[in-house]
Amino acid sequence: MTDRIEVLAVVGLPEVRPGDDLAALIAGAADLVEGDVVVVTQKVVSKAEDRLVDIDPEAGHRPLVERESVRILRRRGDLVIAETEHGFVCANAGVDLSNVEAGQAALLPVDSDRSARRIRDALRHRFSVNVAVVVSDTFGRPWRRGVTDVAIGCAGLRPVVDLRGTTDALGRELQVTEVAVVDEIAAAAELVMGKAAGVPVAVVRGIDPLWFGDGSVVDDVVRSPDEDLFR
Repeated sequence: MTDRIEVLAVVGLPEVRPGDDLAALIAGAADLVEGDVVVVTQKVVSKAEDRLVDIDPEAGHRPLVERESVRILRRRGDLVIAETEHGFVCANAGVDLSNVEAGQAALLPVDSDRSARRIRDALRHRFSVNVAVVVSDTFGRPWRRGVTDVAIGCAGLRPVVDLRGTTDALGRELQVTEVAVVDEIAAAAELVMGKAAGVPVAVVRGIDPLWFGDGSVVDDVVRSPDEDLFR
């Protein structure tokens, strides 16, 4: 457990375009130290990986949503709640029209964990320090209003910290508590990035070293259908 966490916006990055070396751009704007967690928005990862597609001016983005979905869970007007091939349940299968050129849409990265690993490996080589990387995106929540950022990819972190079997402050054993650390970090980072501020990267500093670990995948956070009471 840590008693102090800092969240630092990484400013000064240029507009990211397809083919850009995103890790190099981050390295040029950030000053990283041991134990930092670098949070990168899905949008700039998708741009760098050329996950931008043209929208049919007549059909709009609906065909893209259908194509990116493995299952449609709900429809209400133009809103579609879909499950992606990654296992994410989200609005419009992650197809995003914000902060891209008119007539285009951004799709989710093919493998956000792999994207995070590539950025992490490059940053560790550049700074010679151990850092972790989280790729974040904005999701709604079924039982609460408003949106928040969550992790859709990670490298170098334990996505979920399992507290089952430990005791609370009064000595009672915890039976079901698992903490989605990567989602908490993504949400904290969004506070300094904002939705329209043009800041796609943040550094979260002071994370408990026990939360670091290799071999992590964000799929560890996704609840499987057999555990989901609402699908």
